[in-house]
Amino acid sequence: MKPDAPVRVAIAGSTGSIGTQTIEVVLAERDRYEVVALGVGSSVDALIAQAQVLRPRLVAVADPTRRAEVAAALPFCEVTGNLTDLVEVADVVVNGVVGFAGLGVTVATLRAGRRLALANKESLIAGGPVVRPLRSVPGAELVPVDSEHCAIHQCLRSSVGPEREVSRIVLTASGGPFRGRTVDDLRHITLEQALAHPTWKMGPKITIDSSTLMNKGLEVIEAHELFGVGYDQIEVVVHPQSVVHSMAEFTDGSTIAQLSMPDMRLPIGYALAYPNRIATPFGRIDWTALRRLDFEQPDTDTFRCLSLAYAAGREGGSAPAWLNAANEVVVEAFLGGRIGWLDIAAVLSAALDVHEPRSLVTVDDVVEVDARARDVARSLLHQ
Repeated sequence: MKPDAPVRVAIAGSTGSIGTQTIEVVLAERDRYEVVALGVGSSVDALIAQAQVLRPRLVAVADPTRRAEVAAALPFCEVTGNLTDLVEVADVVVNGVVGFAGLGVTVATLRAGRRLALANKESLIAGGPVVRPLRSVPGAELVPVDSEHCAIHQCLRSSVGPEREVSRIVLTASGGPFRGRTVDDLRHITLEQALAHPTWKMGPKITIDSSTLMNKGLEVIEAHELFGVGYDQIEVVVHPQSVVHSMAEFTDGSTIAQLSMPDMRLPIGYALAYPNRIATPFGRIDWTALRRLDFEQPDTDTFRCLSLAYAAGREGGSAPAWLNAANEVVVEAFLGGRIGWLDIAAVLSAALDVHEPRSLVTVDDVVEVDARARDVARSLLHQ
């Protein structure tokens, strides 16, 4: 790549929330970035519309029944069926795939020595033991896109001291749509209520995870993997304004925080430009309008999923993969109207109780644990 050539960006999960906002960042910084590849599971109509505007070199469609349709609509593109093919044409791969399905893109990107802009926390959580050694591949680089982990990345970047000077990482949580509610309040909530997030616009799966605080629990495991800190050094505080995105505390008591208005385009742009920054000020704060910043302890009696994630993380090995897989099954059941909101934590607790530990060495090991946990979760749902 020539020094002045645009950075080549591939987007896996291009029609989802992260994918569409990545395109907005690229269009705002046209001289710096070029989308060269797009990939989706089955959202073909939206993919075609994106490709007609962006003119990428390659598109990937996992759904084999619609691949020919895409090829006919986009004669200027190479069409493939494998999302990991996007890696070969890019400098930076944005992994915005939802859920465990993103593991292949994560592994392929790091293995190829590319930069991974990671918005797919599940692949790192489930495949941590497999992904960890790939981060040392020459050229491989992982920059988190989750707003909380992007914030920690920036806070730690500001410190020039040794890593042992970090005493605590504090992840902030909005509290979701049910902050302050009791268990009795939540017995009859609806899907629409659970999807009404107060500060972030996200896909349905992550929005439900936010309502149960499972999303924050998964982020605790992700922080452990990303930054190498123990679980006793990772805390969660509820911050309803979602302006302080997370904090790092150091041994002398100093705390460094990253603040911005809630806008996922900021961490996306950070991951694309690192170690530099983009020129478009997404998330800029109007300090004359910002009146207060509140913080409180999470209610783990009502929002049990946060404690379940800590337990799985501390158990280690295959436990995070097991919990993640069971959670995907249970959230799908809730989205389909087959269980109530309170049933999510109940089923996940039961699933974790029957976790079948095994070592994770290869991707196949992770896939097998994922499949077994899904079977167990489905069985528990039937009960």
